[in-house]
Amino acid sequence: MKKKVFFSSVFLLLVVANTAALAAGSTYQIGPGDVLEISVWKDESLTRELVVPPDGIMSFPLIGDLDVKYMTVTDVRKAITKKLSEYVPDATVSVILLNLNSLKAYVIGKVHKPGQFAITMETSVMQILSMAGGINPFAAGNKILILRQINNKTVKIPFNHNQVMKGENLQQNILIQRGDVVVVP
Repeated sequence: MKKKVFFSSVFLLLVVANTAALAAGSTYQIGPGDVLEISVWKDESLTRELVVPPDGIMSFPLIGDLDVKYMTVTDVRKAITKKLSEYVPDATVSVILLNLNSLKAYVIGKVHKPGQFAITMETSVMQILSMAGGINPFAAGNKILILRQINNKTVKIPFNHNQVMKGENLQQNILIQRGDVVVVP
């Protein structure tokens, strides 16, 4: 009985997390690997499930190529509606974000399970370290760095795990962003 309750709870948490991610579609920026369902009302031939390629340029019937990288779902819907208006006047376009596959961050160094992790827009440094199994006893918890790409430059953001574990300097437990690398020396 306990297993059934546990799995039901886990499933419920996954559904809530996925729903929250989809609700965030108005601010979420689409990235490579994300899956979109695009449809035009009353026109089955203009319904597609598309995976965003690494370069972010998707192809859609009648309009050709569209660079969707860093666009929101709303931006994509508006762009497709505008381009389709030449061929389908008053088209009602629907864009649904089915899978968030581009929200990934990485943890390397002295943690129990280094690797790539799927994150949400609400994942903090402590949470991703937890996903990595926590830091090991040989880690320099006071010298952790988050490497973030900003305008094609790598920025180092210091993180002191030891302070946060004591409940001090909690503002450094920032939200992780797509592509961040947490380095645990």
